[in-house]
Amino acid sequence: MGADALNPKAVSRIFEIKNRPFFDPLIVHVCSIKMAEGISYIDEISLKLMERFWPGPLTLVLPKKDKVPNITTAGLDTVAIRMPAKDVALKLIEYSSTPISAPSANPFGYVSPTRAEQVYEMLGEKVDLILDGGKTDIGVESTIIMVKGDRVFLLRPGALPVEEIEDFLKVKVEEIKDKTLAPGMLPRHYSPKAKVLIMSSWEDYFKLRAMYPKILLVLSRKKPYYDLKAVYLSEEGDLKEVASNLFDTLYSLDKMGVEIAVFQGIEEKGLGRAIMNRLKKASGEAIREV
Repeated sequence: MGADALNPKAVSRIFEIKNRPFFDPLIVHVCSIKMAEGISYIDEISLKLMERFWPGPLTLVLPKKDKVPNITTAGLDTVAIRMPAKDVALKLIEYSSTPISAPSANPFGYVSPTRAEQVYEMLGEKVDLILDGGKTDIGVESTIIMVKGDRVFLLRPGALPVEEIEDFLKVKVEEIKDKTLAPGMLPRHYSPKAKVLIMSSWEDYFKLRAMYPKILLVLSRKKPYYDLKAVYLSEEGDLKEVASNLFDTLYSLDKMGVEIAVFQGIEEKGLGRAIMNRLKKASGEAIREV
């Protein structure tokens, strides 16, 4: 959902329509590094990351310039900036001649949409226009990074694996736990009405299946020896396909009348780190994965 990032009245409509708390900052989208320079102060490391990974799923948190209104940044002196890879998004920003604040187009805390029709189902006539750019390519949101001096911090894992950033910069990306610096950092987020669990053992799953008739098993890959009624996020376990189908599956749970969805966990490295981050937030619990 997009609005002129420099127009407080327009930005306030995002918070109103999404029922989003005002302490949750928005990501500002630009169509060039020059546009980013107009609203923030860019350090040398952040500039290198922009030149290497933009356009793409990398958001950088930078000191903001005064022209960025406080409502956009939740009163912080920093602003989160990204250059999207989708041509339709870049053209929209370019033709608008302004940076655009654009969180996911859904009620706050609910599953992020991956298709235009899902946006209409959730928001209807509350927005002025729905621009259909097709299904999202990756599904999970951007990786959020903050640079402090010569140290690089991860605020949110996302579609750009942290390992790629570390390989490029030749530094270790450190964790940061401050939940006010970036969006999507609350413990429960991306949640359907159905209960989401991450499977800790097959024994636990079979116990739940005996108790709840409307239970759904969601596996990250299809294996020939699984004689179970299950949804597969990928036939071969391809992480990009898993990520692309994750929110679609979460969104469909309530339509299917599912009471409990039990997801198979995956290894938390590369893109798997972002996938597990979203699953844990959908469940509201940090459950060990198998």
